[in-house]
Amino acid sequence: MHVELNELRTLIHKRSDEIERCVAGTGYLARTVIGVCTYLIDNEGDLDLLSAKQKLTFDRFVRPLLDTPRR
Repeated sequence: MHVELNELRTLIHKRSDEIERCVAGTGYLARTVIGVCTYLIDNEGDLDLLSAKQKLTFDRFVRPLLDTPRR
């Protein structure tokens, strides 16, 4: 399974404020979420390469942001 790379790039470069808001109060760091996005970009968006913790981070924070229409 793959994720659209341009959407990931846009998320970390132009929508990082949304990542900050999403992780606020959760104990996660925005840089952790950005790291998962960067890892996916480096690996052609292949979700199968994520570790269990990375997959959890992706499902909890990244996927909802990708599914949300941009403002």
